[in-house]
Amino acid sequence: MFKGSFPALVTPFKNGELDLDTLKKLVDWHVAEGSHGLVPVGTTGESPTLSHEEHIRVIEEVVKAAAGRIPVIAGAGSNSTEEGIFLIREAERAGADAALVVTPYYNKPTQRGLYAHFKAMHDASNLPIVIYNIPGRSVVDMTPETMGELAKLPRIVGVKDATGKIERVSQQRAACGADFIQLSGEDATALGFNAHGGVGCISVTANVAPRLCAEFQDATLRGDYAKALEYQDRLMPLHEAIFIEPGLCGAKYGLSRLGLCAEDVRLPLTGLLDATKARIDAAMRHAGLIN
Repeated sequence: MFKGSFPALVTPFKNGELDLDTLKKLVDWHVAEGSHGLVPVGTTGESPTLSHEEHIRVIEEVVKAAAGRIPVIAGAGSNSTEEGIFLIREAERAGADAALVVTPYYNKPTQRGLYAHFKAMHDASNLPIVIYNIPGRSVVDMTPETMGELAKLPRIVGVKDATGKIERVSQQRAACGADFIQLSGEDATALGFNAHGGVGCISVTANVAPRLCAEFQDATLRGDYAKALEYQDRLMPLHEAIFIEPGLCGAKYGLSRLGLCAEDVRLPLTGLLDATKARIDAAMRHAGLIN
C-alpha cells in the first residue's frame, strides 16, 4: 500500500536545464528525512514545461536514486489519452512503482469520457494507477460513482484527492471500498482527510518540511490525532505561505533557504515577490526549519 507522506517532488533547474545532481541529492535527503515515497514529474515537478525526454529522464533518475528504498509514483497525466499511454509505458519502463494520472484538463470530458480515458491507460501498462482528481485545475470533477466503477479494475488502486471536500473520503470509501487508497492532494486539510479514512498525502509542503510532514502522517496513521494536531499547528502557516503564489515556486524558494535547491522555475511561472518570500521565511521559522 502507498501511505504516509509523498512529496510532490520539484524538478531542479540550473541555467534552464535539468539539474540532475541536485535531484539525486533531494531524493537521498527525502529518504533520510523519513518521506514514505516520492512523486516526480507531477505539476509540482513542472511537467507542463518539461519535454518528453526530460520527463522520462527525471523518472529514471529518481527511480535510480531511490534504489527501492521508498516507492516512486511517477506523473503520467495528459489531456490526450494517446500521450498518457505513452507516458505511463515510459514510467513502467523506467521502473516506477505506480503512475499518478490526472483527470484530463481543459477539454472537459464527460464521466463516460473519464472512465474510457482511465481504462485505456489501465489496459496499456501493468503499473498501478492513482487517479488525480483536481477540479480546480482540470475543470472536471470525477464523481465517486465513476471512481467506484474504475476501482473495479485491478490496477486502479487509489486517488489523490485535491477537491478540498473532506466528505469525499467517506463517499469514495462507500463507492470504492475501504481498501481503496485515498491520498490527500491538499496539505492544509490532510488532517481531516485522514480522520475520514485517508492514508496519506501527496504533499507540496513536504518538499520543504519532509520530516515534519512524515511524522504528522505517522501520527494520524497510528490514530494519535492529538500529536498530529501539534504538527498541524506548526505546519499550517507554511501550508498557507507556500501557496500565496504557485506552490512549486514557494517550495523551491523554501528549499533555497535550506541550501538544497535553486529557486529557478520555467516560464510562465516566475520567481516570488519579496512579500511572499517574507511570509515563507516567517512560516519556516514558526515550523522550526530556519532560525
